[in-house]
Amino acid sequence: MVLRLVSLIPSSSPAIKWLGFVTAIWVQAVAGNNYTFSNYSDALKSLMVLSQLQLNNLSVAKDVGKAFGILSGLASDHFPTSVILIIGAVEGFIGYGVQWLVVSQRIPPLPYWQMCIFLCLGGNSTTWLNTAVLVTCMRNFKHNQGPVSGILKGFLGLSTAIFTDLSSSLFSSNPSTFLLTLSIVPALVCFSAAFFLHETPPPTATEETKEPHIFHYFNVVAVIIAFYLLAFDVSGVHIHIISLVFAIGLLILLASPLLVPLYYIVVKPSSDSDVEAQINEPLLVEEVKKDEDDVVEVKRWPVIGEDHTMFEAMQTFDFWLLFVSFLCGVGTGMCVINNMGQMGRALGYNDVSIFVSLTSIGGFFGRIISGMASEYYISKFAMPRPLWNAASQVLMACGFIIMAIAFTGSLYIGSTMVGICYGVRLAATVPIASELFGLKYYGLLYNILILNLPLGSFIFSGLLAGYLYDAQASSSPGGGNVCIGPQCYRLVFVIMALACVLGLGLDLLLAVRMRRVYLKIHLDKKGKMGIVNQIAT
Repeated sequence: MVLRLVSLIPSSSPAIKWLGFVTAIWVQAVAGNNYTFSNYSDALKSLMVLSQLQLNNLSVAKDVGKAFGILSGLASDHFPTSVILIIGAVEGFIGYGVQWLVVSQRIPPLPYWQMCIFLCLGGNSTTWLNTAVLVTCMRNFKHNQGPVSGILKGFLGLSTAIFTDLSSSLFSSNPSTFLLTLSIVPALVCFSAAFFLHETPPPTATEETKEPHIFHYFNVVAVIIAFYLLAFDVSGVHIHIISLVFAIGLLILLASPLLVPLYYIVVKPSSDSDVEAQINEPLLVEEVKKDEDDVVEVKRWPVIGEDHTMFEAMQTFDFWLLFVSFLCGVGTGMCVINNMGQMGRALGYNDVSIFVSLTSIGGFFGRIISGMASEYYISKFAMPRPLWNAASQVLMACGFIIMAIAFTGSLYIGSTMVGICYGVRLAATVPIASELFGLKYYGLLYNILILNLPLGSFIFSGLLAGYLYDAQASSSPGGGNVCIGPQCYRLVFVIMALACVLGLGLDLLLAVRMRRVYLKIHLDKKGKMGIVNQIAT
């Protein structure tokens, strides 16, 4: 019925593009399953009788799945969005489904190496979902990449809290049921989105000027959802009826972005002038393409801001500045996300779900704020977007120092600060990559950068945190594989704070080198607004 209704909408209607964006939001809202390891890691640790180092290496195996995101990047240049989404849905269903079978004890624990494979498979599934969503939407909204990245990455950041809170409200945080949810729900959402999310024709000038206002609406919805989740987290234990009402309210809020495409379908169908503008637009595009063809014939090496192949991008100094600074931010953030369960228990907290949610919600605000604010300051002052990454490195380093000091409540403050900075890093780097190297090969470029997640997880979580935690546990009275006290992670936090200082320097250098790129973007935005204002008058 829904597909039949959509087929009746004119292809020139903006409703098609906005309906695709709404389904992209839903995919991102369920694609954060890779960040929920802390919610069931203790169950795996006790069931499989693992040391902390072995458990951390399981989390690394999960993140290594992202290393194979190169496959999704290559596939995005040859297959439609629907195929990419379906592959990710099937992988996630298998990867998390097997983990559910083990934790629910429906099958005996698998050998360690086999569990690593299925965690890797589950982790890789998210790369297909993120590639499908980001590549398609970045191309559909070329002139609003900051808000697009912020909103999509914001909902990705909220997905951990969405899964955690729905699980705790409906299933009392049962690890087995939680894993079953991670297996089924993303698969269902992706199969649905496969019908609606695809690349659309470029918008008219009039529609393009309306896009920022519509993105403001999505931001408001996202902020309301974030505070809704936060209120549920901080209000303590709830009776069943309250939890049920909360779950229904959350689903209604997640459905509310549909109001945008419904507006274009019911209230404001595509006008004749818009259709005429779209008919005329290809003439201009054709002329530009002719000019571009002349440029291509010169066979010159692309400059920063133009389309690069992956080979060309990796030969630039700017690529490695972005790559290593990204490692310093997301690698340290992944360490906190993967070890939050043990960090909380080391400081005496039996229930660490609040810290998982705080990190997730903090990540959401970081993504939303950096996406919108960085776009605004480019338009107004040509402020380079990497400066937002630099600011996040400073704040993240402060968060690590706060957690290293371990005063009362430090984990609440530190987890929120790290979450915010991790979110800023993810949301800002997505458009920075396209602004440096173009959108033509963006799927592969994005997934090369995402290699920092498994690499950072291995360095900071698998090696650094794993070895230092086990060393503290073995040296404590009685030995064993459990460490209690602030000393368990203190040195880890200090080393990661120093890594953030390194990232700060690299981000500042990249901002200086990219200042001409952002000046050009700034002038282009001012020129377009001037043309639109002339047409309006």
